[in-house]
Amino acid sequence: MSNTHKRRLLRLSGADASDFLQGLITNDIQKVNQGLVYTAILSPQGKYLADFFVFKEGADLILDTHEDQTEMLAKRLSMYKLRADVVIENDPRTVSRGLGTLEDGAFLDPRSDALGWRAYDGRAGDATVDWAALNVEHMIPQTGIELSSDSYILEMGFEQLNGVDFKKGCYVGQEVTARMKHKTELKKGLARVQIEGSAPIGTDITTADGKTAGTLFTQSSTQALAYLRFDRATGPLNAKDAQITYAP
Repeated sequence: MSNTHKRRLLRLSGADASDFLQGLITNDIQKVNQGLVYTAILSPQGKYLADFFVFKEGADLILDTHEDQTEMLAKRLSMYKLRADVVIENDPRTVSRGLGTLEDGAFLDPRSDALGWRAYDGRAGDATVDWAALNVEHMIPQTGIELSSDSYILEMGFEQLNGVDFKKGCYVGQEVTARMKHKTELKKGLARVQIEGSAPIGTDITTADGKTAGTLFTQSSTQALAYLRFDRATGPLNAKDAQITYAP
Protein backbone atom coordinates (compact mmCIF):
# COMPACT_ATOMS: atom_id res chain seq x y z
CA MET A 1 0.00 0.00 0.00
CA SER A 2 1.34 3.42 -0.92
CA ASN A 3 2.35 5.56 2.01
CA THR A 4 0.76 8.65 0.51
CA HIS A 5 -2.50 6.79 -0.08
CA LYS A 6 -5.72 8.71 0.38
CA ARG A 7 -4.41 11.95 1.91
CA ARG A 8 -4.76 15.48 0.57
CA LEU A 9 -3.78 18.84 2.02
CA LEU A 10 -5.76 22.05 2.43
CA ARG A 11 -4.13 25.42 3.17
CA LEU A 12 -5.88 28.05 5.28
CA SER A 13 -4.41 31.55 5.01
CA GLY A 14 -5.58 35.02 5.97
CA ALA A 15 -5.58 37.09 9.15
CA ASP A 16 -8.52 35.21 10.71
CA ALA A 17 -7.48 31.64 9.85
CA SER A 18 -6.45 30.61 13.37
CA ASP A 19 -9.45 32.13 15.20
CA PHE A 20 -11.79 30.80 12.52
CA LEU A 21 -10.57 27.22 12.85
CA GLN A 22 -10.52 27.45 16.66
CA GLY A 23 -14.30 28.00 16.65
CA LEU A 24 -14.91 24.81 14.67
CA ILE A 25 -12.50 22.07 15.78
CA THR A 26 -12.47 19.78 18.82
CA ASN A 27 -8.85 20.53 19.74
CA ASP A 28 -7.04 23.74 20.69
CA ILE A 29 -5.48 25.36 17.61
CA GLN A 30 -2.75 26.95 19.78
CA LYS A 31 -1.17 23.49 20.08
CA VAL A 32 0.16 23.89 16.50
CA ASN A 33 2.94 25.94 18.11
CA GLN A 34 4.22 22.69 19.68
CA GLY A 35 3.76 20.37 16.68
CA LEU A 36 1.17 18.43 14.73
CA VAL A 37 -2.41 18.54 16.08
CA TYR A 38 -5.05 15.82 15.60
CA THR A 39 -8.63 17.08 15.63
CA ALA A 40 -12.13 16.73 14.23
CA ILE A 41 -15.08 18.78 13.03
CA LEU A 42 -18.50 17.79 14.32
CA SER A 43 -22.09 18.40 13.33
CA PRO A 44 -24.17 20.74 15.53
CA GLN A 45 -25.61 17.50 17.01
CA GLY A 46 -22.11 16.50 18.15
CA LYS A 47 -21.57 13.72 15.61
CA TYR A 48 -18.38 13.17 13.63
CA LEU A 49 -18.01 14.84 10.23
CA ALA A 50 -14.26 14.69 9.54
CA ASP A 51 -10.94 14.15 11.30
CA PHE A 52 -7.61 15.57 10.22
CA PHE A 53 -4.19 16.84 11.31
CA VAL A 54 -3.17 20.51 11.41
CA PHE A 55 0.30 22.06 11.32
CA LYS A 56 1.57 25.60 11.05
CA GLU A 57 3.60 26.90 8.13
CA GLY A 58 4.54 30.53 8.57
CA ALA A 59 1.23 32.29 9.22
CA ASP A 60 -0.77 29.61 7.39
CA LEU A 61 -2.42 26.44 8.67
CA ILE A 62 -2.14 23.21 6.68
CA LEU A 63 -4.79 20.50 7.08
CA ASP A 64 -3.81 16.86 6.37
CA THR A 65 -7.14 15.29 5.35
CA HIS A 66 -8.49 11.98 4.04
CA GLU A 67 -9.09 12.43 0.30
CA ASP A 68 -12.68 11.19 0.64
CA GLN A 69 -13.37 14.14 2.94
CA THR A 70 -11.24 16.93 1.45
CA GLU A 71 -13.90 18.50 -0.77
CA MET A 72 -16.65 18.14 1.83
CA LEU A 73 -14.37 19.70 4.45
CA ALA A 74 -13.44 22.62 2.19
CA LYS A 75 -17.15 23.25 1.50
CA ARG A 76 -18.03 23.00 5.19
CA LEU A 77 -15.26 25.48 6.09
CA SER A 78 -16.41 27.84 3.32
CA MET A 79 -19.98 27.66 4.66
CA TYR A 80 -18.80 28.82 8.09
CA LYS A 81 -16.38 31.42 6.73
CA LEU A 82 -18.92 34.23 6.18
CA ARG A 83 -16.89 37.46 6.21
CA ALA A 84 -13.81 36.13 7.97
CA ASP A 85 -10.45 36.86 6.32
CA VAL A 86 -9.73 33.25 5.43
CA VAL A 87 -8.66 31.72 2.11
CA ILE A 88 -9.13 27.94 1.67
CA GLU A 89 -7.01 26.32 -1.06
CA ASN A 90 -5.72 22.92 -2.08
CA ASP A 91 -2.05 22.27 -1.35
CA PRO A 92 -0.45 19.88 -3.89
CA ARG A 93 2.08 18.21 -1.61
CA THR A 94 1.96 14.56 -0.59
CA VAL A 95 1.95 12.93 2.84
CA SER A 96 4.52 10.34 3.89
CA ARG A 97 4.65 8.24 7.05
CA GLY A 98 7.17 6.03 8.77
CA LEU A 99 8.45 4.62 12.02
CA GLY A 100 11.85 5.10 13.61
CA THR A 101 13.94 8.20 14.22
CA LEU A 102 12.19 11.56 13.86
CA GLU A 103 14.13 13.47 11.23
CA ASP A 104 14.21 17.23 10.66
CA GLY A 105 11.03 18.58 9.10
CA ALA A 106 8.84 15.63 10.13
CA PHE A 107 6.20 15.63 12.86
CA LEU A 108 5.45 13.04 15.52
CA ASP A 109 1.98 11.55 15.07
CA PRO A 110 0.10 13.09 18.01
CA ARG A 111 -2.33 10.17 18.41
CA SER A 112 0.22 7.67 19.74
CA ASP A 113 3.97 7.30 20.09
CA ALA A 114 3.62 3.96 18.31
CA LEU A 115 2.49 5.61 15.05
CA GLY A 116 5.82 7.19 14.17
CA TRP A 117 6.05 10.33 12.07
CA ARG A 118 4.29 12.20 9.27
CA ALA A 119 6.03 14.44 6.73
CA TYR A 120 4.89 16.77 3.95
CA ASP A 121 8.07 17.50 1.97
CA GLY A 122 8.03 14.66 -0.56
CA ARG A 123 10.43 12.39 1.35
CA ALA A 124 9.98 8.65 1.01
CA GLY A 125 7.81 6.94 3.58
CA ASP A 126 8.11 3.41 4.89
CA ALA A 127 6.01 1.13 2.66
CA THR A 128 6.73 -1.96 4.77
CA VAL A 129 4.76 -0.90 7.87
CA ASP A 130 1.57 -2.84 8.60
CA TRP A 131 -0.49 0.21 9.58
CA ALA A 132 -3.69 -1.81 10.01
CA ALA A 133 -1.99 -3.99 12.64
CA LEU A 134 -0.79 -0.87 14.49
CA ASN A 135 -4.27 0.67 14.27
CA VAL A 136 -5.81 -2.44 15.84
CA GLU A 137 -3.13 -2.80 18.50
CA HIS A 138 -3.42 0.85 19.59
CA MET A 139 -7.16 1.32 18.90
CA ILE A 140 -6.78 3.97 16.19
CA PRO A 141 -10.11 4.44 14.34
CA GLN A 142 -9.91 5.12 10.61
CA THR A 143 -11.88 7.54 8.45
CA GLY A 144 -14.61 5.73 6.56
CA ILE A 145 -14.13 2.46 8.49
CA GLU A 146 -14.60 2.87 12.23
CA LEU A 147 -15.36 6.60 11.91
CA SER A 148 -18.66 7.47 10.24
CA SER A 149 -21.39 10.12 10.43
CA ASP A 150 -22.97 8.05 13.24
CA SER A 151 -19.85 8.28 15.43
CA TYR A 152 -19.41 10.24 18.62
CA ILE A 153 -15.73 11.06 19.05
CA LEU A 154 -15.53 10.17 22.75
CA GLU A 155 -16.92 6.70 22.01
CA MET A 156 -14.18 6.44 19.36
CA GLY A 157 -11.37 7.19 21.79
CA PHE A 158 -10.50 10.74 20.75
CA GLU A 159 -9.62 11.73 24.30
CA GLN A 160 -6.94 9.02 24.46
CA LEU A 161 -5.78 10.00 20.95
CA ASN A 162 -5.20 13.64 21.95
CA GLY A 163 -7.94 14.74 19.55
CA VAL A 164 -10.14 16.80 21.89
CA ASP A 165 -9.51 19.60 24.37
CA PHE A 166 -12.01 20.18 27.17
CA LYS A 167 -10.51 23.49 28.31
CA LYS A 168 -10.77 25.40 25.03
CA GLY A 169 -13.81 27.55 24.30
CA CYS A 170 -16.88 26.71 22.29
CA TYR A 171 -16.87 24.86 18.98
CA VAL A 172 -19.58 23.26 16.88
CA GLY A 173 -20.91 20.17 18.69
CA GLN A 174 -19.09 21.04 21.92
CA GLU A 175 -22.14 20.85 24.23
CA VAL A 176 -22.91 17.23 23.32
CA THR A 177 -19.24 16.26 23.65
CA ALA A 178 -18.96 17.93 27.06
CA ARG A 179 -22.13 16.18 28.28
CA MET A 180 -20.74 12.80 27.22
CA LYS A 181 -17.46 13.57 28.98
CA HIS A 182 -19.25 14.20 32.26
CA LYS A 183 -21.47 11.13 32.11
CA THR A 184 -20.35 8.49 34.59
CA GLU A 185 -19.46 5.95 31.93
CA LEU A 186 -19.79 5.34 28.21
CA LYS A 187 -22.18 2.46 27.47
CA LYS A 188 -20.90 1.97 23.92
CA GLY A 189 -17.58 2.49 22.23
CA LEU A 190 -14.58 1.32 20.23
CA ALA A 191 -12.89 -1.77 21.63
CA ARG A 192 -10.16 -4.22 20.72
CA VAL A 193 -11.43 -7.80 20.58
CA GLN A 194 -10.02 -11.25 19.97
CA ILE A 195 -11.28 -12.92 16.79
CA GLU A 196 -11.18 -16.49 15.51
CA GLY A 197 -11.95 -16.63 11.80
CA SER A 198 -12.84 -13.51 9.84
CA ALA A 199 -15.84 -11.55 8.63
CA PRO A 200 -16.34 -8.51 6.38
CA ILE A 201 -15.94 -5.00 7.80
CA GLY A 202 -19.35 -3.82 8.98
CA THR A 203 -20.59 -7.27 10.02
CA ASP A 204 -22.99 -7.23 12.97
CA ILE A 205 -21.69 -8.77 16.18
CA THR A 206 -24.33 -10.77 18.04
CA THR A 207 -24.66 -12.48 21.40
CA ALA A 208 -25.29 -16.23 21.80
CA ASP A 209 -29.03 -15.53 21.96
CA GLY A 210 -29.01 -13.37 18.82
CA LYS A 211 -29.05 -9.84 20.26
CA THR A 212 -27.02 -7.21 18.44
CA ALA A 213 -23.91 -6.36 20.46
CA GLY A 214 -21.98 -4.20 17.99
CA THR A 215 -20.18 -4.01 14.66
CA LEU A 216 -16.91 -5.58 13.49
CA PHE A 217 -14.32 -3.39 11.76
CA THR A 218 -10.57 -3.63 11.02
CA GLN A 219 -9.04 -7.09 11.57
CA SER A 220 -5.40 -8.04 12.00
CA SER A 221 -4.42 -11.63 12.73
CA THR A 222 -6.27 -12.68 15.91
CA GLN A 223 -7.35 -9.17 16.90
CA ALA A 224 -9.89 -6.69 15.57
CA LEU A 225 -11.51 -3.36 16.29
CA ALA A 226 -15.22 -3.37 17.07
CA TYR A 227 -17.86 -0.90 18.15
CA LEU A 228 -19.57 -2.58 21.11
CA ARG A 229 -22.50 -2.24 23.44
CA PHE A 230 -20.53 -3.07 26.56
CA ASP A 231 -23.51 -4.45 28.50
CA ARG A 232 -24.00 -7.13 25.82
CA ALA A 233 -20.32 -7.95 25.22
CA THR A 234 -19.77 -9.99 28.37
CA GLY A 235 -20.15 -13.51 26.94
CA PRO A 236 -19.41 -15.37 23.68
CA LEU A 237 -20.00 -13.23 20.58
CA ASN A 238 -20.27 -13.99 16.87
CA ALA A 239 -19.75 -12.05 13.66
CA LYS A 240 -21.19 -14.38 11.01
CA ASP A 241 -18.81 -17.38 11.17
CA ALA A 242 -16.17 -15.64 13.29
CA GLN A 243 -16.00 -15.99 17.07
CA ILE A 244 -15.41 -12.79 19.04
CA THR A 245 -14.21 -12.39 22.62
CA TYR A 246 -14.08 -9.08 24.48
CA ALA A 247 -11.97 -8.84 27.62
CA PRO A 248 -11.79 -5.23 28.86
